[in-house]
Amino acid sequence: MPALARAAAALVRPSLRLTARPAGCTRRHCLSTVAQHHPHIQEVLLPKQAIEARVNELGRQIAADYADKRPVVIGTLKGAVVFMADLVRAMEPPPPGLELEFVRASSYGAATVSSGKVDLSMVGPTDIKGRHVLLVEDIVDSGCTAVALLEHFATAGAASVKLVSLLSKPERRTVTCEPHYLGFPVEDKFVVGYGLDYAEQYRSLPYIGVLKPECYA
Repeated sequence: MPALARAAAALVRPSLRLTARPAGCTRRHCLSTVAQHHPHIQEVLLPKQAIEARVNELGRQIAADYADKRPVVIGTLKGAVVFMADLVRAMEPPPPGLELEFVRASSYGAATVSSGKVDLSMVGPTDIKGRHVLLVEDIVDSGCTAVALLEHFATAGAASVKLVSLLSKPERRTVTCEPHYLGFPVEDKFVVGYGLDYAEQYRSLPYIGVLKPECYA
């Protein structure tokens, strides 16, 4: 092997080495250490691997259910963007005629509790009349936003409207609303990461974590 190639291999090889779980390290302990990557995270509820596996399952299920329906997948900005991007790529085989759109909908602002009043505005010009709409949410909390969106698209003439949400907090419901497709039910804790934020922070975390109370109190 030429000297230059040997030198390059020496630089690359260490980065490919796999590190075994330390002796005595339980799964819970190893997951909790992930939270140490960000000082504001109290604990990790859903690690990256669990999210990826569940999103792939949902993608395959939705692909089968919408195989002949030319769906319009509509994501709520900004929280559902990360989930939606992974979800549509997991739809195998891709439903023919699938289109993507976005809607701005919020009942939070910079607060930690839903106000119950939903601000709604479409981003794209797609006509959804007669189309099968799949609404993508990051989390169903009080249910007010999801209900407002479902009613909006139904009134606009969609052939069908269904909801897929990454997370759901049943304890927080103030209206009747259950996702047709669900990633994970979670406890009533303030969660961030994988698109979810507090005051526009933490969206890029690759896992779902619980935010320390002192960060939003």
